Amino acid sequence: MSDEIEIDTDDLERRMNGAMDSLRHEFGSLRTGRASAAMVEPVMVDAYGSPTPINQVGTVNVPEPRMVTINVWDKALVGKVEKAIRESGLGINPQLNGTIIMLPIPELNEERRRELTKVAAQYAENARVAIRNVRRDGMDQVKKAKGSGMSEDDQKFWEDEVQSLTNRMIGKVDEALEAKQAEIMQV
Repeated sequence: MSDEIEIDTDDLERRMNGAMDSLRHEFGSLRTGRASAAMVEPVMVDAYGSPTPINQVGTVNVPEPRMVTINVWDKALVGKVEKAIRESGLGINPQLNGTIIMLPIPELNEERRRELTKVAAQYAENARVAIRNVRRDGMDQVKKAKGSGMSEDDQKFWEDEVQSLTNRMIGKVDEALEAKQAEIMQV
């Protein structure tokens, strides 16, 4: 009977990868000294009576390393897009040029860089917690399987598999954090 009991490590890995994808998305929205279209993704515009992502009301481009442009399709929404950017907390002052909104990305000062590295570390810790929660679910599956007749050797094998997967994913989180912090601190 114990040969039939297996733990679905593919599902655990998929869920852990979901935490990594979420972390990458959060890192993408962190403003470094460089312009990125991902910076404006979280900004919502009150368009046509409902909150709408910026990329659904205009084209977001990065024409140069320190500039993001948004070409708003509907002239009536230009003011609302500008207002949404000002109120977003990005710390960017939009400049209007017809239906094009330019977002010059200012240099980050040392204090702001340190704050952003702390925010990045918090995002990474949230991802680690999510991965550990998936690990706990995997270990619970192993315990349930032991109650269903899994041998101690198989239990040890599956616990080691789940832990190995967890360690690998935590390592990826740490690597991503180091890379993001280096990018933020780069002058």
